[in-house]
Amino acid sequence: MAQGTGSINSDYKDWEWSDDAGERARLLQSPSVETVPKNSESQGNSLGATSALGAVFIVVNAALGAGLLNFPAAFSMAGGVAAGITLQMCMLIFIIGGLVILAYCSQASNERTYQEVVWAVCGKVPGVLCEVAIAVYTFGTCIAFLIIIGDQEDKIIAALVKEPEEVESSRWYTDRKFTISITAFLLILPLSIPKEIGFQKYASSLSVIGTWYVTAVIIIKYIWPDKELVPVEIPTSPSSWTAVFNAMPTICFGFQCHVSSVPVFNSMKQPEVKTWGAVVTAAMVIALFVYTGTGICGFLTFGAGVEQDVLMSYPSNDIPVALARAFIILCVLTSYPILHFCGRAVLEGLWLRYTGVTVEEDVVRERRRRLLQTISWFLLTLLLALFIPDIGKVISVIGGLAACFIFVFPGLCLIQAKLSEIQETRAISWWAQVSYGVFMVTLGAFIFGQTTANAIFVDLTA
Repeated sequence: MAQGTGSINSDYKDWEWSDDAGERARLLQSPSVETVPKNSESQGNSLGATSALGAVFIVVNAALGAGLLNFPAAFSMAGGVAAGITLQMCMLIFIIGGLVILAYCSQASNERTYQEVVWAVCGKVPGVLCEVAIAVYTFGTCIAFLIIIGDQEDKIIAALVKEPEEVESSRWYTDRKFTISITAFLLILPLSIPKEIGFQKYASSLSVIGTWYVTAVIIIKYIWPDKELVPVEIPTSPSSWTAVFNAMPTICFGFQCHVSSVPVFNSMKQPEVKTWGAVVTAAMVIALFVYTGTGICGFLTFGAGVEQDVLMSYPSNDIPVALARAFIILCVLTSYPILHFCGRAVLEGLWLRYTGVTVEEDVVRERRRRLLQTISWFLLTLLLALFIPDIGKVISVIGGLAACFIFVFPGLCLIQAKLSEIQETRAISWWAQVSYGVFMVTLGAFIFGQTTANAIFVDLTA
């Protein structure tokens, strides 16, 4: 995108909030990324340390996750393999476009995180909405992670106690609510309390290995299926035209890596939009193969009877699948604190801006407030996870918010960035980019509205 002369919307500080609060909000970045302080780069003598290949790996890592467990069910909802692939390919164009737009606007505004780019380019109202959306999205994702832990532990325990799967165990220590709670209190809560979570970046490679292993198991189980795995029915077309849109939340949730993409872009040795376009294209193609392989093979293995969490469809005593469940639990245990950290950073930034207190002045009360925020967040997500046993219901809600991060906010940024350019005449390319931004906002708003309404009136009230 050509950058014209002019300035980006500068009402980032219209509310007279603390300047230091922006530094707190800056914590929202991938723990795998080391960025250079903004004032250092402004002097032109410092660049990031991430190569283009390294950036591809980080973006893939940010995109791939436990959301792949829901892709076979998404293919079933979409109406089969052809519909699922077509829907992914169409959305991938806008997913990549949104990532490129964010890099362009980050470069133009000299901001280093997603929410700061929205603040600087679009102004205070979209900035606050973006931060609130990030907090709600990370909160919902933490709920989904706890549900996934319960799903996998149910199967592992069933294999260990060697009880028939159709018989509900009467032992108190095998109760789902107990196993989720004890795992969360012993492993997740201690990892969520620290002020910094830089140590979590070493778990990223393990998460990638885990997701690749799960995909490999699902593909192998389809090629060489067990005799008892017989699909009930394999749809070849959607039940209605609206049914296709029910798969969108899963796709948006799976490919949403936009919030962490801005720090990745700024951490590159050569943070150029053209190079970044190649990086995100390669990363999204890799993610596409992983998600498509999981979706197709899981769907064809179980047909319309596939569970929202595909691993729940396999028998408990399958050893390779049991190992996949263990990998997923480990991935989720390390991912929950990262997501909580991101949400907590946004809430902290909002709090400091509204109170007008600087980080230095508030350091005495920071620890007490952090403990209160962490414990409240943890208990609320745990309580909701105990009474919402279906991961599909949670993804249907937060998938709409993921669409906002992929379509709405990047579209708004592109529109505002182009409108801020001072040009005597508007070239065709300028009008094309503004039109593209308007289309992204419209499409994202439609996906968000449709999926959220469907989640409220169908899933959550069922």
